[in-house]
Amino acid sequence: MSSSWSPDAVRRIAALAHLELNDQEIALYSRQLADILHYAEQVQEVNTTGIPPTVHPLGSGASGRDDQPSGSLDRGDVLRSAPDAALEAGLFRVPKVL
Repeated sequence: MSSSWSPDAVRRIAALAHLELNDQEIALYSRQLADILHYAEQVQEVNTTGIPPTVHPLGSGASGRDDQPSGSLDRGDVLRSAPDAALEAGLFRVPKVL
């Protein structure tokens, strides 16, 4: 990996992201990108021999509860408590969203 970023490289990336950067910002981002890549190089040097790959830091086990079927609310009770339900059709009325 490159240890420094040229102003032209930063300008090309900024153009791809549709960003307009001034010269001070280009200099700042050049240093910051170099620092980020330097850190990534340090992380790659860590010896991970014998450590199994993981997808999630909490492990692969289910973190939630098991799904248990249960009864639902009575449709008529729910419709009667709705502000503008179409009881005869068994539906809820909602405002149009356009």
